[in-house]
Amino acid sequence: MLVPLSNARKIGFSHYSYLLNDEMFVSVFRNTLIYALLTVSATIIIALILAVLINGARFSVLWRFIYFTPVVTPQVAIGTIWGYLYRPNNGLLNSILGLFGMKPVYWLTDPDIALLSIIIAAIWSGIGGSMLIITAGLRNIPKDYYDAAKIDGAGPFKQFFHITVPLLSPTLLFLTATGFIGAWQVFDLPFTMGRNAPAKSVMTVSWYVYETAFQSLRMGRASAGAFLLFCVIFSFTLVILWIFKRGGIKGYE
Repeated sequence: MLVPLSNARKIGFSHYSYLLNDEMFVSVFRNTLIYALLTVSATIIIALILAVLINGARFSVLWRFIYFTPVVTPQVAIGTIWGYLYRPNNGLLNSILGLFGMKPVYWLTDPDIALLSIIIAAIWSGIGGSMLIITAGLRNIPKDYYDAAKIDGAGPFKQFFHITVPLLSPTLLFLTATGFIGAWQVFDLPFTMGRNAPAKSVMTVSWYVYETAFQSLRMGRASAGAFLLFCVIFSFTLVILWIFKRGGIKGYE
């Protein structure tokens, strides 16, 4: 039996209306936004600093290998390992805190810090890939710029902010755009580490869509959530491109 077009539209729009008025979906959206902002910004900043420090240093290949190892490790394995580190009774982190007489912290079950604990693991696992790409960008910067800056009396900090960062803008644009696209779609790490935490504190949009579709079997509502996720990712990407273009980054125009 065919559904009239007007009724189909009402049913379709009702899914979006439900999601936008659903307290759970709003919490999930907020979690994903916090996750994306903190993970992407912290990963790029730390990776940039490490890449500058390691570039040209002794054993730089070894350091890059060490930092890159988590990138090729499955996210489920990373979540499991960090889950052991975060154990409240015999986890490594709480054991270290116990040496200083501090009480154990419930890293993955306390709703106030559960999401932050997952973000820390995500940052750790993503630094290596970003650092490798930034290192490639650093090697494309002519050394003549740094030599001229030294002659003019510019120190390491001035060289970093006036030479390194501006000339790495295309690389930082790429990492920012792809980082936000990946962060908004994150599923495996929160799902692996946050199953014992209150859902409102750690669930992401992808996790919500998965449970709505394959556990609650509400495919229409799940499809609406997936489309909203696409709209957010698309909008964020356009905003990032606009910000970098307005800054006039080299190699963008």
